[in-house]
Amino acid sequence: MAGEKTANNRATMYALAAVLCWSTVASAFKLSLQYLSPLQLVTIASVVSSVFMALVVTWQGRWSDLSQSWSHNRGWYIALGFCNPFLYYLVLFHAYELLPAQQAQPLNYTWGVVLALLSVPVLKQKLRRQDLLAGLVCYSGVLVIATQGRLLELDFQQPVGIALALFSTLIWSCYWLLNTRIGGNAAVNLLLTFLCGLPWLVGALWWQGGWQWPPVQGWIGAVYVGLFEMGIAFLLWQAAMLSCDNTARISNFIYLSPPLSLLLIALLVGETIHMATIGGLALILLGVAIQQGLLRRWLLRRPAV
Repeated sequence: MAGEKTANNRATMYALAAVLCWSTVASAFKLSLQYLSPLQLVTIASVVSSVFMALVVTWQGRWSDLSQSWSHNRGWYIALGFCNPFLYYLVLFHAYELLPAQQAQPLNYTWGVVLALLSVPVLKQKLRRQDLLAGLVCYSGVLVIATQGRLLELDFQQPVGIALALFSTLIWSCYWLLNTRIGGNAAVNLLLTFLCGLPWLVGALWWQGGWQWPPVQGWIGAVYVGLFEMGIAFLLWQAAMLSCDNTARISNFIYLSPPLSLLLIALLVGETIHMATIGGLALILLGVAIQQGLLRRWLLRRPAV
């Protein structure tokens, strides 16, 4: 029992550390884009993440697994590399460039519901009533955020930015659906995926006219994004999942990330958080909770009055 408790405590620390990392990245995106183009940011961050994952694979002694995975799933990795980091982060960073961080972050957070809906045609899973209800509630929150609470006017301040933020959820969901075809070690898969994504990024840089050296502030931001958004947070979450005896113990911690992110956006980026953003985020989190079955479990646990 003591060993199990220690493992669960360790899982909690890993999970909270991962959530803290994820909570900072919206602010890091917005601050970094003051000094870098979206393409520069995703390219530098992808190189940093690739180097970090190569060190992790070396530490784990999994280079033989890497060559084996590549030989068996070469086509899948090329497709995954196009989805992420190339297309996903390019679209997401353009959304952050056009939108306030307080809008882009909650809109991107709807990817879990998109994943559930896409699993119906792609993985032949059944469409549950709670998935439809979750989608309705989530996208009601999206509408509140996109119109800044002016629902009757339906006045979209940045329709292109909103479309890009929502499109990023579709790309991210497709990425994870493709991932289900491969399996295997997370660090190996992530390293191969990012290595396959780098040629797409280099090609895009060449098409745009080559590389322009960014200022020091841009380098700092891009290195931070590469390490914490694309690397360390992912491995911390994986370690938490492996350490706990029940993933339900830590899965709800992920819902701490959006509120913490809004707080950091206000403190670090200096944005005034609108009430419409808070209300829309609450609806999105409620929709995700419905989709995950958390609301139903909470109601069943309530003692009868």
